Amino acid sequence: MNADTSAHADPACAGGLPSAALGGPVSHAVSRVARLHRYTAGRLLKRLGLYPGQEFLLMHLWDTGGVRQAELIKAMDLDPSTVTKMLQRLEQSGHVRRRPDPDDRRAVLVEATEKSRALHAEVRDAWSGLEEHTLAGLGPAERAELTRLLAKVEENLCREAGDCSAP
Repeated sequence: MNADTSAHADPACAGGLPSAALGGPVSHAVSRVARLHRYTAGRLLKRLGLYPGQEFLLMHLWDTGGVRQAELIKAMDLDPSTVTKMLQRLEQSGHVRRRPDPDDRRAVLVEATEKSRALHAEVRDAWSGLEEHTLAGLGPAERAELTRLLAKVEENLCREAGDCSAP
């Protein structure tokens, strides 16, 4: 059996790898896992009235307090228009408030509202449930090893992206 055939038969690659991905079975698996993880997180967050990604923005605000919108965009490492759209949705739902920065009227401060702070425990519980669902069947040592390996993968990717400030 040659390498191409054995990669295609790998049970970890349900349905086999697409021919163009035969040289990157781990990358293909990471992409599939990331997509499924985001989908599952989205289902859990929808119950809280949030869209995927909004929880990261709220987590940042909950931990840092009010920040300038420009700093938030940088911290989120997303396109400014994406963050602006997220903020608009969160503001419309009453989860964030934007106001002029008293130290620089050209800048905008963004802060979490009491309504969003009330979601803190529910978001934490959703992420705990997601963690358990994601890691079901893995023992403590396997979980620790997976976390260690993913940190190495993340370090490689952030180095390649030239942004090793990624969390």
